[in-house]
Amino acid sequence: MGSSSRAVEEILDRLEQEGRNDDRATVGDVTGALGDRGFGPFLFVPALIEITPIGGVPGVPTILALIIALFAVQIVMQRDEMWLPGFLENRSVSGDKLAESADKLRGIGRWLDRWFHGRLEALTGPKASRIAGIAVLLLCLTVPPLEFIPFASTAPMAAIAAFGLAMTLRDGLLMALGFVLSLVAVGVGFGMIGGGGG
Repeated sequence: MGSSSRAVEEILDRLEQEGRNDDRATVGDVTGALGDRGFGPFLFVPALIEITPIGGVPGVPTILALIIALFAVQIVMQRDEMWLPGFLENRSVSGDKLAESADKLRGIGRWLDRWFHGRLEALTGPKASRIAGIAVLLLCLTVPPLEFIPFASTAPMAAIAAFGLAMTLRDGLLMALGFVLSLVAVGVGFGMIGGGGG
């Protein structure tokens, strides 16, 4: 089985190793570990982390949304390398929590590698990636208000993860699914916010 066919598993391997290497893993450590895998992991890794127990810590979904938004802006601008300001790059999480979260995602990663790759690759080109980056920015705006409703921020994060995975696995069908999930997530988000306000 070639390297391209276990792209997600390899990324999870790197995250787990980062967690095992130190008591605290910084955002900079994580982005450094992902640096040669293209732009996709910079979207789907924070989004998947938000769905794990780390995402249950108050404030973490909003911080992750801010990090994703900064990456999304750079995808829209078609920058060659990703950049984060120091105050975000130096934020850290427990190494054990990062390793545990990566391990919990391993089954999902194996399944994704098996079923999603190489379909409709035209939908994963630079133009589609820029449009996806704009959609991700809009999704990130919904996360802070949704954080006050348990598990509600999972909806936009799932759509963001789909975009990031589509870019990583070069899967246009997954990219199309990301746009569908975006519409659903925004609808669910406004419905929850409106319901909460009522």
